[in-house]
Amino acid sequence: MKTMVSIPEAPLGSTGKTIPLVGFGTAQFPFGAATEAVKESVVHAIEVGYRHFDTAAIYQSEEPLGEAIAQALRLGLIKSRDELFITSKLWFGHAHRQLVLPALQTSLKNLGLEHIDLYLIHFPVSLKPGTGFPFSKEDIEPLDYEGVWEAMEECQNLGLTKSIGVSNFACKKLERLLATAKIPPAVNQVSPIILINYMMVLINPWRIYGMEKFN
Repeated sequence: MKTMVSIPEAPLGSTGKTIPLVGFGTAQFPFGAATEAVKESVVHAIEVGYRHFDTAAIYQSEEPLGEAIAQALRLGLIKSRDELFITSKLWFGHAHRQLVLPALQTSLKNLGLEHIDLYLIHFPVSLKPGTGFPFSKEDIEPLDYEGVWEAMEECQNLGLTKSIGVSNFACKKLERLLATAKIPPAVNQVSPIILINYMMVLINPWRIYGMEKFN
């Protein structure tokens, strides 16, 4: 019999909601290469007590995460989807005002859910509309902060996500967004990616795409 763990929660900004302090990431590389492993891992994670699951459009893990949630419900590991906290992220190529809502709707379809708990702008940059991964530096465009955030606010107002936030935003980028935001970001999820070579030198991995100028 597996031992269940209890994960503490914290207030989610000024939303009045809470977020589990420990989450389970679903990214694998190459993206989409091990969907069955993602599904099995999530089911096991739910079984031992994880309740916060992090995905993103680019990870290609939304569908196996949704399948795992459905399986956990069938197995009685959880009584309701509302016991879980699901985070997903807007891909760079969809970071345009007119593409935000359709992108979230696609994520919800992949997950098999009516709403998620937190939707994030994955990075403070855009790509040419529809650009996927990998991409070239010629595809990179400045982010329309006001337009994209208005679309994120619309997603929350429609009830498709309970909260909205950002990811990998530096302080100046947050200040720029907050200058026009009606709903402030609930979180800024920051994931320091460290590439270690033989000299133990830390480098900026986004430089290979010419993105450091936007950070």
